Amino acid sequence: MDDLRDKYVGLIADASDENTLEELRVQAVGKKGEISLQMRSLGKMSAEERQVAGPKLNALKDEINSALAAKKTALADAALDERLRGEWLDVTLPARERPAGSIHPISQVTEEVIAILADLGFAVAEGPQIESDWYNFDALNIPGHHPARAEMDTFYTHRAEGDNRPPHVLRTHTSPVQIRHMEANGAPCRIICPGRVYRADYDQTHTPMFNQVEGLAIDKDISMANLKWTLEEFFSVFFGTEVKTRFRASHFPFTEPSAEVDIQCRWENGSVKVGEGDDWLEVLGSGMVHPKVLQAGGIDPAEWQGFAFGMGIDRMAMLKYGIPDLRAFFDSDLRWLRHYGFASLQQPNLATGL
Repeated sequence: MDDLRDKYVGLIADASDENTLEELRVQAVGKKGEISLQMRSLGKMSAEERQVAGPKLNALKDEINSALAAKKTALADAALDERLRGEWLDVTLPARERPAGSIHPISQVTEEVIAILADLGFAVAEGPQIESDWYNFDALNIPGHHPARAEMDTFYTHRAEGDNRPPHVLRTHTSPVQIRHMEANGAPCRIICPGRVYRADYDQTHTPMFNQVEGLAIDKDISMANLKWTLEEFFSVFFGTEVKTRFRASHFPFTEPSAEVDIQCRWENGSVKVGEGDDWLEVLGSGMVHPKVLQAGGIDPAEWQGFAFGMGIDRMAMLKYGIPDLRAFFDSDLRWLRHYGFASLQQPNLATGL
């Protein structure tokens, strides 16, 4: 028994992995192992011999099992130590920098505009970006000879030979949404129509695709005074400061009377400061909805009247955040987003003015 003990204790101590250790367990205490066979031989011994050999064999079996268990634990601890050395991480070091996404200026300003005008009671209305010639022009009192209807200014969809459907265009403004809303819901109404629009133009201040938001309010006693108050409230919250406005008479086919709206500003080192100074900057067009436009939307102009306005979201973003070139919005290198601080969406409202 001493020989068996010395043999297996040594082999177990020298085992280098769990597979070898399992083979030793089978050889020693498995069903056909050497120690197991010795225990089976107890039945052939006399009572006196069993009293001597039995306790020794049980003690040997327990010692071998203990040695196997201890070695298995030691091998597991060694494997863990090796893994920890290979995968070691100092939790006191600063974390690795993780790339953070930024909201695009157009998306942020669109949400800002919607939030402010929602506080003023305007709901959001949407419509298709491909419009019929009627919704985009005729219903808005834009005559057939108007320059906007020329192919040099408007994107017309392709027509196959023999296709006699009315012409369709990529909408040049979101005003068609107003017609669709009036047709479906009638009056009174108070809506804004944000979305993409398309015109054949491209330079520092124009792009073939840009973003607009137009507003429409119709009721029985709405006036230009309501329009002026609405816009001044909007500008003051959007720019975070009190902003004076100036209305200049103008002409738009879909409004009568019509007005260009200027905001107070001053110029400093090539940048504009809104809400201060003695200069003025044109930012949008507006006016009272033309009776023919009301009729096209199925509303009686003898009973109802309203105002409308429209502004470029891209341009409002440029003014608020000091972005000098409209084409930067399409730049593939978005590091300029971080330069202008676009990291999270902050929605201003009338309560905070922020």
